[in-house]
Amino acid sequence: MKARSVGAKGAQVPESPPTAARLRSIFETLYRAYGPQHWWPASDTFEMMVGAILTQSAAWGNVERAIANLKAAGALSPASLRALSQEELARLVRPSGYFNAKARKLRALAEHLARYDDDLGRLFAQDLDSLRWELLGIHGIGEETADSIILYGAGKPVFVIDAYTRRILGRLGLRPAVDSYRGWQRLFGDNLPPDAALFNEYHALLVEHGKRTCRQEPRCEGCALRQGCDFGRKR
Repeated sequence: MKARSVGAKGAQVPESPPTAARLRSIFETLYRAYGPQHWWPASDTFEMMVGAILTQSAAWGNVERAIANLKAAGALSPASLRALSQEELARLVRPSGYFNAKARKLRALAEHLARYDDDLGRLFAQDLDSLRWELLGIHGIGEETADSIILYGAGKPVFVIDAYTRRILGRLGLRPAVDSYRGWQRLFGDNLPPDAALFNEYHALLVEHGKRTCRQEPRCEGCALRQGCDFGRKR
């Protein structure tokens, strides 16, 4: 499955207050620096959902190894996951870390999808809020994982908040009034149009920038955002 990408001028943004203009400028700068990300990297939507669970507290390279194991075992469908023993499923996803816990989470997802006869279209037909509450009710799916599934799987406009987003925006001096997941989400939702393609590309660009440059120990030299970053200018 390839995510839709949006060019730096691809989404229409109305005249807006300074926070909105700054968020848009950050997006355009990152897009010029890195180009379209085609995220989430997956061959189909269920694989994307599996990846969203496996990437919890894991590097993406290790997630890819676990997904490769599932593919090799013919176990990348809800029905095939349900047919595996807990021990076998844990063995297959071992490269992603916390493999026993993640095996339980994947099984909970697969068992939930049985209610829809494994038809993701039926699950995703709900409105955004109803879908989010349902996903949050599945064992092992928290806010970031649920929103990843909603944005990248269902194609609905919700901004995914992760550690990269908090770190990059915080260093740029853009923080919500309330430092919570929903507070950060409102920072984007209140200042950008509800455009799934824009949210998709923006989040992917923040992840790329966080991995390459704005690490815990940042590489400020040559950073595309350094000019507008007080943190970077002081280094």
